[in-house]
Amino acid sequence: MQVNETANEGLKRELQITIDASELEKKLTERLETLKGQVQIKGFRPGKVPVSHLRKIHGRNVMTEIIEQNVNEVTRNALDERGEKPAFQPEITLPEEQKEVEGILSGEADLVFNMKYEVMPEFEITDFSKVTLTKQIAEVDDEDVRKALEAFAEQNRQFEEKDGKAEMGDRVMIDFTGKIDGEPFENGSAKDTPLVLGDKAFIPGFEDQLVGVKAGDEVVVKVTFPEEYQAKDLAGKDAEFDVKVNKVEIARTPEVNEEMAKEMGFDDLATIEGIIREQLEKDFAKVSRTRMKRDLLDVMDEAYDFELPPTLVEREFEGIWNQLREDMEKAKKTFEDEDTTEEEARKDYMQISERRVRLGLVISAIGDEKKIEVSEEEMNAALSEHLRNFPGQEQQVYEYYKKNPQALASLRAPIFEEKVVDYILELVKTQDKKVSRDELFKDPDAGDEAEEPKKKPAKKKKAKAKAKDK
Repeated sequence: MQVNETANEGLKRELQITIDASELEKKLTERLETLKGQVQIKGFRPGKVPVSHLRKIHGRNVMTEIIEQNVNEVTRNALDERGEKPAFQPEITLPEEQKEVEGILSGEADLVFNMKYEVMPEFEITDFSKVTLTKQIAEVDDEDVRKALEAFAEQNRQFEEKDGKAEMGDRVMIDFTGKIDGEPFENGSAKDTPLVLGDKAFIPGFEDQLVGVKAGDEVVVKVTFPEEYQAKDLAGKDAEFDVKVNKVEIARTPEVNEEMAKEMGFDDLATIEGIIREQLEKDFAKVSRTRMKRDLLDVMDEAYDFELPPTLVEREFEGIWNQLREDMEKAKKTFEDEDTTEEEARKDYMQISERRVRLGLVISAIGDEKKIEVSEEEMNAALSEHLRNFPGQEQQVYEYYKKNPQALASLRAPIFEEKVVDYILELVKTQDKKVSRDELFKDPDAGDEAEEPKKKPAKKKKAKAKAKDK
């Protein structure tokens, strides 16, 4: 095997590797000798098939396998000898003069191929014990608990049948059949379906047209499916629903008191208050930790400045940009609506892509150095949580992830990142800062709308921040 470096610029590398025909021919002969004792060919006793005959029948296929195995082996060896770690799977191509492969497959010509790749950049891990972050802390007060209790009561409202017309907030039990151009469409019909008017659980405009109906009424509801509707075959289309009202019910929200607590199976109201306070404290702590993570990523982004593998940045940018364009098309937005131009947006999102790749490389390096791993239990928990998004399709989705390592890696990545971030947060110094609940939950990219009511870039900033912090 001969390895010649043909390009070395920044992180980009290109090697030309030659595998002698004699080496390939030797391995082919060895493989055919092994195969001779395994195959059965009519007219020959087991183990007595001449190698020359096997070469005629199986030589091409066997040589193809040998070439593939050798290419994988020599590329790994070349990288090991050079002490280089590729940023992604190297690109293997044949030079122009090697495009005719018959000579290689017949064992008469050397195998020559080019190997293009980009190496992982080298950098030193920051001493995070010298980093100081501010930890925002908001205390759960009685007013927070009171509001949560009222919301809890609202969630546990009961419905009682009523005479008369339906009003906003009432629940109607309906049968319906949806039609487009007079023809029923798939999954557009249901029987005795509960619908709370005002909850906006159905297509926009559907619930409004049921205000004023009574039990026994039959009405036609006319709506237009949103352009971004999940069922693409229905998106943007006009539809009519034949609706029969079976029952009208009025909501009864229980009063927050000891009686409500006992009706819901608790010992007393104080027990519910304790559970709610504990959950709110967890929610506040989670938001506080998210703020610290964001600040940490900003510090890391400032601390590291090294050359990035261009292809990784390009791939990251393409993913972000394609999602942005898809979201804009669904919302029927233009760059002008976002107070920017496509050129400016490309520049902004390229910077975000560079940030994400840089931080991803740093987090990966820290995780590898400290041997931080994602356990099988953690992966199973993440997969189970993900399956909840596909009711009725859990088994198919489960099998898909189990058969696709790349899909599983997409579930592993955020868990790994959070574990590395947790590790770093244990190293940094923290300064506690007491803040109000509103300050803790305030969008850091929203700006002070009271001071700048006429400015509109907030939406653009928010979209960019969302992409940046992934």
